[in-house]
Amino acid sequence: MNWNFFYHIGIISIALLFSALLRARVGFLQRFLIPAPIMAGLLLLVFYNYVAPLWGLRSDFLGDIVYHLLNISFIAMLLRVTGKRPSDVRGTHILAQNVTAVMAQYGLQCFFGLVATFAMIVTFAPDLFPAIGFTLPLGFELGPGQAYSIALGWEKMGFRGASSVGLTMAAIGFLIGSFGGVILINQGLKRGWIAVDQAARINAKSVRTGFFSRHESERPVGSYLSTDGESLDTLSYHIALVMATYLLSWALLSALSVALNLIGPLGADLAESLWGINFIFSAFCALLVKLLMRKAGVETTLDNGTLNRINGFSVDVTVASSLGAISLVTVQGYWLPILILTLTGMVITLFILPWYCSRLYSDHQFFRMLVIYGTATGTLPTGLALLRVVDAEFETPVATDYLYSVGIVFILAIPIILSVNLPAYSVTHNNPALFGLAVAISAFYMLGSFVAYLIIARKRAFAKKGSLFYTE
Repeated sequence: MNWNFFYHIGIISIALLFSALLRARVGFLQRFLIPAPIMAGLLLLVFYNYVAPLWGLRSDFLGDIVYHLLNISFIAMLLRVTGKRPSDVRGTHILAQNVTAVMAQYGLQCFFGLVATFAMIVTFAPDLFPAIGFTLPLGFELGPGQAYSIALGWEKMGFRGASSVGLTMAAIGFLIGSFGGVILINQGLKRGWIAVDQAARINAKSVRTGFFSRHESERPVGSYLSTDGESLDTLSYHIALVMATYLLSWALLSALSVALNLIGPLGADLAESLWGINFIFSAFCALLVKLLMRKAGVETTLDNGTLNRINGFSVDVTVASSLGAISLVTVQGYWLPILILTLTGMVITLFILPWYCSRLYSDHQFFRMLVIYGTATGTLPTGLALLRVVDAEFETPVATDYLYSVGIVFILAIPIILSVNLPAYSVTHNNPALFGLAVAISAFYMLGSFVAYLIIARKRAFAKKGSLFYTE
């Protein structure tokens, strides 16, 4: 009998439970709101690098968990019933603001990640694999699942340890998102970027300790039953729906891969690259399934709370596993490029992002900036977690407005995501022009976002240039 799966799941579970206990008891962790999955990941990082090998356990399984659960989390998130998309002028304006803010991060992180890589190659690291520049947006903007799966393909092209480098950048992004988000919130309170009464949630005991009151009357409702358990449990129903959607995504991507392989080597390379961005296909399949359910009149069987729990479980395990899957031996050889790319990412997210978001948005600037910051350093759940600190029940329209923009962002980001292999191809095809093409595509996104920013922000575009965060 094969116990391998349960060995690893049990180890991850113990790390999560121990970390939750630490968060509930240690004041330092409560003060900086360090998420339990981050702490669990650090424990797993030590365990799988120094203890697991003595027991004959490998961390390869964790990489598979990261890949699949990230796709599953997108499905659970997009199956949620979000109501009608706003069609008024304000709704369209907010949609344009969100899309511009996110696409600006894609352009900035891709462009400066590649530029920093080029600078390293022409100075002190001539043998550096050029695709490493894209680990910045993969780790920060997209997350561990995509950073691992796409970088794994680069290993076959000659980039040794690429998957560990990608996971390292994702882990660093989560840490910057957690610590940086708390710093931004504290600065918001101190400098008047956010009203004190709106940020009172940060002092709630449940936020600090990670646990709600032991009194049932004081605990919020996390989900509702949409099926009668005598027939099928609600959780079973939703998990089955999510997994069936994921199987549909696999079938679609498999069929597309077969068709592309008929084209030749170029099609085969493209097909392999598409598996690295499976989350896009998973997201579109989720939207398709939800549309079909709406047409069939069974959309009411979906419960957002239950889907949130599935999404939360997927993200928590993904974050912990992504840190545990990092090979410290491999990463040691890339410590300087990783440091340079990290500093580049910090400037873009901690300084440039608040500056333009505060001038881009016309309402709820700080709340909207927090969501964009969280997604630009971690994943969407990271952004929503930061927002929940100051907007506990999502009373503002910030979260819903952002979810409306996700689909458009996916569509607009497809070209730049498909270009992530160009720097690697510049090596395998011995054609440096392909690296230049990747830089040009990134520059186009950055320039397009800047033009959109000027059109939307208008007079606010360069107001109070010396202030990190603009307030009227």
